[in-house]
Amino acid sequence: MRNNDGAVQAIQHVDQVIAELNYPAAPAKVRRWASSLPDWIDVRVSVANDGDMAHLDAGERAAIALAQSERGALLLIDETAGRIEASRRGIRNTGTLGVLRAAALKNYLDLPTALGRLLETNFRVSMELVTALLGEDAERRRHTE
Repeated sequence: MRNNDGAVQAIQHVDQVIAELNYPAAPAKVRRWASSLPDWIDVRVSVANDGDMAHLDAGERAAIALAQSERGALLLIDETAGRIEASRRGIRNTGTLGVLRAAALKNYLDLPTALGRLLETNFRVSMELVTALLGEDAERRRHTE
């Protein structure tokens, strides 16, 4: 964004993603987790001063800006517009369901159980997609038994 004299204004989003996890509408378990992060979480400041991302909210802009600065990053982002923007910029990305699917493929978790728990939260997802993932998982398990 530019101010009136043409100078570029850098918009700093300090831990916007963590702030989203602490929203009052977030599930209590998520807020508790976000208020006491594990050591493997590295909260960083990112500068998102790209006007091409004005249609995204602060969390998505910050996440994309950080992913662009990290070579080989895999961006976890669920908003469709954010995923499209990340892909447009050549950033590898996946959503929560992609992470759960990958974990199920490696037998790290039971996908039906994980999806059931996820659906108990305020996570928004197409039930058609959930049904497709469950069908794929059932088929995979049939072939590996």
